[in-house]
Amino acid sequence: VQLQASGGGSVQPGDTLSLSCTASGFSLGDYAVAWFRRAPGKEREAVSCIDDSDGYSQYFYADSVKGRFTLSRDNAKNTAYLQMNSLKPEDTAVYYCKAASTIMDYWGKGTLVTVSS
Repeated sequence: VQLQASGGGSVQPGDTLSLSCTASGFSLGDYAVAWFRRAPGKEREAVSCIDDSDGYSQYFYADSVKGRFTLSRDNAKNTAYLQMNSLKPEDTAVYYCKAASTIMDYWGKGTLVTVSS
């Protein structure tokens, strides 16, 4: 059982990155999926979440990323994505994905995003 985040890198302000969160050993579609980030010297922050446990999708976005980041999922690929547009230096952080249910949570290892000119 594993959850793997990938897609981080070094980009310039205004650039775009897409992070992936791929599950193995379990069906990601049965879980709510969330992205968190931890910037240097700061507390971990919830970035975005999708919960469709009630049969319809509910999304959450932190105010700091609203309108710029989009979370999506492809259950056939057992993968969730975080599309990050118009990146800012303050988006620099290690990004983590989490799969959550009432029974079990899984965390992926982080992927580093650096936004710098």
